[in-house]
Amino acid sequence: MSHLTPPRQLQDATAGADPDTAVTPDATAPSDDTATESAAEAKQAEKPEPGADNDTAPAADTAPAADTASAADTTSAADTASAADTTSTADTAPTDESAPPTPAARPGWFGWRRRYPLAARVVRVGTHVLAGALVLTVLLVPNRLDRITVRSFFRLPVEGLFLAALLLLLPSKARRITAGGLGVFLGLTAILKCLDMGFRQTLARPFDLVFDWVLLTDAADWLKDSFGHSGEILALIGVIVLAVVVLVVTALAMVRLANLMGRHRSVAARSTLVLGVVWIICFTVGVQFGGVTVATKGYAQYLSNRVQYVREGLGDADVFKKQMAVDAYAKTPPDQLLTGLRGKDVMLTFIESYGRVAIDDPSMAPEIDATLKEGDARLKSAGFAARSGWLRSPVTGAGSWLAHSTFLSGLWVKNQQRYRTLTTSDRATLTSYFQKTGAWRTVGIVPGVRKSWPEGKYFGLDHIYDSTHLGYEGPYFSWTPVPDQFSLEAFQKLEHGKKHRDPIMAEIILASSHNPWSPIAHMIDWKDLGNGKVFYKIKKEGTNPTQVWKSAKRVRTEYRKAIQYSLDSLTQWMQRYGDKNTVLVFLGDHQPVPTVTGGSANRDVPVTIVAHDPKVLDRVSNWGWTEGLKPADNAPEWTMNKFRDRFMTAYGPQPK
Repeated sequence: MSHLTPPRQLQDATAGADPDTAVTPDATAPSDDTATESAAEAKQAEKPEPGADNDTAPAADTAPAADTASAADTTSAADTASAADTTSTADTAPTDESAPPTPAARPGWFGWRRRYPLAARVVRVGTHVLAGALVLTVLLVPNRLDRITVRSFFRLPVEGLFLAALLLLLPSKARRITAGGLGVFLGLTAILKCLDMGFRQTLARPFDLVFDWVLLTDAADWLKDSFGHSGEILALIGVIVLAVVVLVVTALAMVRLANLMGRHRSVAARSTLVLGVVWIICFTVGVQFGGVTVATKGYAQYLSNRVQYVREGLGDADVFKKQMAVDAYAKTPPDQLLTGLRGKDVMLTFIESYGRVAIDDPSMAPEIDATLKEGDARLKSAGFAARSGWLRSPVTGAGSWLAHSTFLSGLWVKNQQRYRTLTTSDRATLTSYFQKTGAWRTVGIVPGVRKSWPEGKYFGLDHIYDSTHLGYEGPYFSWTPVPDQFSLEAFQKLEHGKKHRDPIMAEIILASSHNPWSPIAHMIDWKDLGNGKVFYKIKKEGTNPTQVWKSAKRVRTEYRKAIQYSLDSLTQWMQRYGDKNTVLVFLGDHQPVPTVTGGSANRDVPVTIVAHDPKVLDRVSNWGWTEGLKPADNAPEWTMNKFRDRFMTAYGPQPK
């Protein structure tokens, strides 16, 4: 018997032995060297095999008393010590050799799987189910919030069957590696679908993988303006952490499913085959559930469309450069440009988010119609007349600068790359043609600009008044730095109201109707505007945007009020400061966000020309535009890039 045997086991062993054959301690004690080697061998023999659970072996099996007594009866003292030290793993196995070996359960964290086997099983099965649900969700979820329904997830994606078949064909190691890579790819597409959802909610289009990355910096600037630098940093960290978590979780989910299929290969193979046959039958017959096709290949189609968008985007730069080279007025002498407007003050004015929905939507139309009628009455009382039509903007929801550059350049500027290419080129704009004549002083009233705007030089503006140069000392109204009424009053004081000046061509951007439309300024007496501090009280009386945006109905109401405020500001300014030489061209730059439009794909915006001199409107009499500030439903609809050349043609030299 080894000297390492616990005293309790030694007590039990000797109790059952014959006293005459009992071995005395002196006779069985090994030498020091032998004891050291025996201890090492015994310790090595006690180590469990990899994957075995040492705690689950019965204590009685490790050193049975009967075996010890038998060894004492049939061997010498030295043999007894040697036998005890070299006991193999087989000696510790259960006595029932006919029973199949049971693999030891993994202990889990802190051995919780041993202590709670039922809970461990529930967690294991639940994790498998969640992994499968996550993968199916990524494959089936639409990239538009308005298309997500419960029925959307009761479909059979062919991509899932393809992934299962692929993983079943691979050996164990390759299967895990492939599953991890596919999981990361699924995570990336999940993030892309989320970006699509966000962009569709604001721009009514999916995220552009080629051109839209720069817009993320604009989003960061918006966060900084809204929540401060600390809020911006926290939000960015949160987004990065969330993206990493999505990638890791989808990868782990795919690996878990791959391991599960590997352990149950035959069942997984049969299930995949059966589901494949079901998919083919459902796809061929066109089986539907609640109006939704059961057999779908939507994920593959989504990826195919994405690849096509990227290919088109990469080739768009060459297409746009060819379009920029074509300009019908590039070689026209300056004295032959815009001759029909010489001596007039021309105001090219954009009303933020003033879209067709404001006029057509039944929930807003009555109030907007009344505002337009009041505006018509004001203008007529001051001797003005108006003609109105429709323009189709290249953007919707946001991206005002793209619409502005489309209107002024005569090119379809639909993405940021086109905008950058345009503003670094020598392509002339409507404003730069006014400058080129030398007959006008060109200025920009751009209250939405709060930092350097190098593109201003490209647009041919002699002087630019941004939000810090209009003399405004009042509060911001959410995103809007300066209320429209104050911006127009500043234009009057800084430029239009000056005596002995040259004619002015002004590009004016009215920003009060910019999203989120809460709180909104309201009209006050023009004499009370002062330096704008009066608006602190007005802002306190306004609505809270966090409350407004809880209800789509309230959002539409506030949007309508914002448009009314912009229209009233403009028509009252014309009534108050306009004269016989004032010509106003105003339009919306794009439709508002889908929350207001109800997801409509229509991109039309109203456009109006107002003039005191009848000859100005006579030049556009063949356009077919509607009399007054409200365009008729059947008024002509042009794409916004067509306006520049038609305007320059109408107000250029007339054929005799």
